[in-house]
Amino acid sequence: MANAVGAAAPEVQAANGSGARGPAVPPHVFAVDLGTSAVKVALMPTDGSIAAWASRPIELRIRPGGGAEQCPDDWWAALGDAAAELAGRYPRLMAAVHAVCCSTQGEGTIPVAADGTVLHDALLWMDMRGAANLRRQHGGPLDGRIGIRGLSAARLARWVRYTGGAPSVTGKDPASHMLWFRDERPEVYARTAAFLNVLDFVNLRLTGRIVATWDSIVTSWVTDNRDPGAIRYQPDLVADCGVAADMLPPLVPSTEILGPLTPAAAEHLRLSCEVRVVAGAVDTSAAAVGAGTTGLGQPHLYLGTSSWIAAHVTRKKTDVRRGIAAVPGAIPGRYLMTALQSVAGGNLTWLRDHVLADGGPGEPGEPDRLDRLADLAAQAPPGANGVFYLPWVFGERAPVDDRDLRAGLIGLSLATTRADVVRACYEGVALNTRWLAGAVERFLGSPMANLAVVGGGATSDLWCRIMADVLGVTVRRPADPLATNARGAAWIAAVGLGELTWDDLPALGRIEATYQPDPGNRARYDAAYQDYRSLHRALAPVYRRRADRARRTDPRGLG
Repeated sequence: MANAVGAAAPEVQAANGSGARGPAVPPHVFAVDLGTSAVKVALMPTDGSIAAWASRPIELRIRPGGGAEQCPDDWWAALGDAAAELAGRYPRLMAAVHAVCCSTQGEGTIPVAADGTVLHDALLWMDMRGAANLRRQHGGPLDGRIGIRGLSAARLARWVRYTGGAPSVTGKDPASHMLWFRDERPEVYARTAAFLNVLDFVNLRLTGRIVATWDSIVTSWVTDNRDPGAIRYQPDLVADCGVAADMLPPLVPSTEILGPLTPAAAEHLRLSCEVRVVAGAVDTSAAAVGAGTTGLGQPHLYLGTSSWIAAHVTRKKTDVRRGIAAVPGAIPGRYLMTALQSVAGGNLTWLRDHVLADGGPGEPGEPDRLDRLADLAAQAPPGANGVFYLPWVFGERAPVDDRDLRAGLIGLSLATTRADVVRACYEGVALNTRWLAGAVERFLGSPMANLAVVGGGATSDLWCRIMADVLGVTVRRPADPLATNARGAAWIAAVGLGELTWDDLPALGRIEATYQPDPGNRARYDAAYQDYRSLHRALAPVYRRRADRARRTDPRGLG
């Protein structure tokens, strides 16, 4: 294995808070995980362990018509606050930081001016307002071919040929976001020098460079991904995307060293100006590295605000019908198959804040916390006494790309308890994941015998057991699952700096818990899954009719 601290990053002697000198501290990475709900920062040596940790919440702003935004300045301020906490509590570790690398939520879009000024709040991966703009730009027959779901079949074929995927008809990616800015915010578009993904924006603040990584640019659907070791813009896709070509940033791999921190960034983060910034990756790519699933065909399930199943594969492949594609990730020469569910843990947050906020399982009037919901759910039996929860609070991406789906509680009665409702929420996400897993198995060409589960949801023993029972597979939880994305960023930095190789990473991972499916629950969950699919078939047309009526009333919104 490569030297974990390499010649480029010698061990340092750092003073502690009192000025005394302590034992040598190995080089650490300032690893950032910027998600939808919070920014988390870990100080990590290259073995993937967590030396220190800090986090700050991020406000999510839901806008009319299917909008979801965050303020990029809020990200930067939260990152500075977290860094200040680490500097105050762990000065010796901060002095040992030799690199910064980020993992961020993907598919967000931020317009910036030539001097880097933010021109509008970020449109997030949840934002659907550009769906109509996408259909206007790319809709209808082209060259005599029939359109598919409002998009030109010829364009779809071209996207799949070059990129391995295609824009989501829900509008939840930069291909639609950029068109929304062009059409709905022309004054912003006129001043825009570049459209940046979330990762690209943070790297701009860190280094002053405007670039996009091979994986952050994917869902703009303008690149030729046929060679996973040399991603580049495809001229005809760029010409047809609807925005000016010079608004698309130069491309770099995830392991690119972008340069040192700017003086302003170094001051903001309480780090040395000599600290280098490695380009990093969006959350799906970073999680695949941090989960230790860097081998071919090794799947992992990420359970966070959103959720996905991903695995590295050798060839570009697309399942257009089910919304699954193998696209560039963090590892050059490989593709990352990703199947994304819109909202997973976000369902629990919604349940806590809007349904159970009047009182927790403890004292009356005490708000529920997410870490207490599992205790409440455990009071209900498997099957939640017949209550079903449909977890489509913001539409769905895969295995159906349908912005009109909505969540629901089915089977309520006067005997239904709060515990039944909460357990149904856990089980509903698991049933939706089983639906997704079937599509993933067809994509990979083999069944999943086991599944690594990471992210904040994986910290729940109950949810891991439910996932094992509902999916019928062995679930493995790596150590510190909440730090998976940060660990992935740290390892990407180590590879970029030449301190590790990709082949070193599997040996560094550690499994802390394994969950086997309970045979006694198989028949119950098999039947529940069939009912779940029946509910989708019955309700999807209802949701579509309601959304169509709402759009006729307000063409810009969803009702």
